[in-house]
Amino acid sequence: MIQVLQCTVNNRPVELGIDPRESLADVLRQRLGLTSVKKGCEVGECGACTVLVDGTAIDSCIYLAIWAQGKRILTVEGLQEENGDLSSIQRAFVEEAAVQCGFCTPGIILSAVEIVGSGKRYTREELRKLISGHLCRCTGYQNILNAVERAVEEARRFAGKD
Repeated sequence: MIQVLQCTVNNRPVELGIDPRESLADVLRQRLGLTSVKKGCEVGECGACTVLVDGTAIDSCIYLAIWAQGKRILTVEGLQEENGDLSSIQRAFVEEAAVQCGFCTPGIILSAVEIVGSGKRYTREELRKLISGHLCRCTGYQNILNAVERAVEEARRFAGKD
């Protein structure tokens, strides 16, 4: 039985018929063409499929699309600034060389968006725990931590908190 999903994806209203058994990852990637959403493990262990649902990072491979009814979804495609420039978090990842093969990067960036959005300051160990749901086989995580730490500090300075 087909159900109608109405939600907002990257600030655009979406309405489409879906099978209620479809994962949000499948709908975003295959039906909406948002290829930043990667399918790695398909059991919620690797973080490659991370998106934000109403501001909270979730593993979209184990989140049914129908659960997104009426919610706001954000993928990396939605981070780009209006003029086409990268967001400050994306720039931090580039400038800190936190990207190698890029497979895990979109999910980690979206977790960083949630972290930065909290407005809190974190220790390096706290940041390590906050991104621990992401598997990266290329970077060794140090540059990723540097990028997340940089993004948090830049956001705090921009907000006048330091």
